[in-house]
Amino acid sequence: MHQNDGWEAFTALSRFRGDFYDCLTARQDALFELTDALLCTDGPVRTLVDLALAPEHRRGHGALYGSLNKGRLNVDRLRRTLAGLPLPRAADGRLVLAVDVSPWLRPDAATCPNRAFCHTYGRGEGKHQMVPGWPYSVVAALERGRTSWTALLDAARLQPGADVAAVTTMQIREVVERLIAVGQWRQGDPEILVVLDAGYDAPRIAHLLAGLPVEILGRLRSDRVMRRPTPPRVYDPKGGRPPKHGDEFVFGDPATWGAEQAVTTTDTRLYGAATARAWDRLHPRLTRRAAWIDHDGPLPIIEGTVIRLTVDKLPSGGVNKPVWLWWSGTGATEADMDRCWQSFLRRFDIEHTFRLFKQTLGWTKPRLRSPGEADRWTWLVIAAHAQLRLARSLAADLRRPWEKPAPPNKLTPARVRRGFRNLHAKTGSPAGAPKPSRPGPGRPPGSRNRRPAVRHDVGRVLATGEAYTRPAHHKKGTKPRRTA
Repeated sequence: MHQNDGWEAFTALSRFRGDFYDCLTARQDALFELTDALLCTDGPVRTLVDLALAPEHRRGHGALYGSLNKGRLNVDRLRRTLAGLPLPRAADGRLVLAVDVSPWLRPDAATCPNRAFCHTYGRGEGKHQMVPGWPYSVVAALERGRTSWTALLDAARLQPGADVAAVTTMQIREVVERLIAVGQWRQGDPEILVVLDAGYDAPRIAHLLAGLPVEILGRLRSDRVMRRPTPPRVYDPKGGRPPKHGDEFVFGDPATWGAEQAVTTTDTRLYGAATARAWDRLHPRLTRRAAWIDHDGPLPIIEGTVIRLTVDKLPSGGVNKPVWLWWSGTGATEADMDRCWQSFLRRFDIEHTFRLFKQTLGWTKPRLRSPGEADRWTWLVIAAHAQLRLARSLAADLRRPWEKPAPPNKLTPARVRRGFRNLHAKTGSPAGAPKPSRPGPGRPPGSRNRRPAVRHDVGRVLATGEAYTRPAHHKKGTKPRRTA
């Protein structure tokens, strides 16, 4: 049985490597060997030149940069290939997807176009800051239990001034349609659960995704106010329009909560007793502002279930604050409540993937100028991560002397990458051998660059929805300009 499982995993890895090579439409060999060098290099990736020195990359550094500049990648085909891989599922066989944004910060790259202000935390004095860069929205399938593995399905770079909720909705819709097309979800299966953090408008995304087999679970701020269902219509001799909303449900005022529909208590190892309380059929009161200003017809009433999660203690000893969640379903049972808040805690596994991308695989290390090059490099990193996930049960544990032994199915992505070079020799490579060539003459020594690069502004959006750009280098005392 163990040999059969290993053979199937090895076959799946080899098949994906061939499919990934077919997704490369220009500079195939150079891009494929660059991905192999990313997988087989010892230690964290710090520069692209280090990858050119890896034995798996048989070409020079000129071919490396040329593949990123002029290479081509069929992204749609690669997305379908990733959707067809074996995906992790919850205990009830449900797919759980997490959506989050991770920035590629480029604060000093004035010659890079399409930069936007990215929200960051922990830089400088630990305050919230807006730093120019390229924000990427990532969709990943989550596993159950404590793990640092996720299955990445999609990544999209957000344009300056983009409506995050609209872009996220379109991205989720395309991912779900691909999962249905490849047979990952069939009629009769549990609906796909999409987990969002507090930065997303969960009720609006649930309204935009109506008709798809998905459930939306999002975190809400602790100062929100919800409304109860519309009260029964009572005849009023004075006339007037009947009310559309019920009483207020103020998160910060327990006197407005009333009796909850369900309560569960679960003993945890780190947090003590976790208590979840649910209130059914609560909805936000929408107004014709911001995202709903152009909505045709009457504003919808988006009902859902509000869940309040509290724990006895925090391992860090910090302030123990409650977590408010909004689930797009109604009539929640105790099993639904436990599934929702436990799935939300699993959402933080995608942070481990972002840390692996940036600290180990060197996703944000290259100083690329064009956004197209950044997108191409991002998909190479995603393809490398997919190969690590397929080799999870095949790699040997090449641990350091101070590291604890781990079972083969419990290796972290970094430890799987440490032993991938031994698997690389067995999987084979469809890339052809490099052809001998001579480097170009380049710019004569001592000559000046007569074509300086164009400098671009950093774009963002004002609260009124008006586009705003700030020049990358403006004189002191001048005001920033606004463009339509």
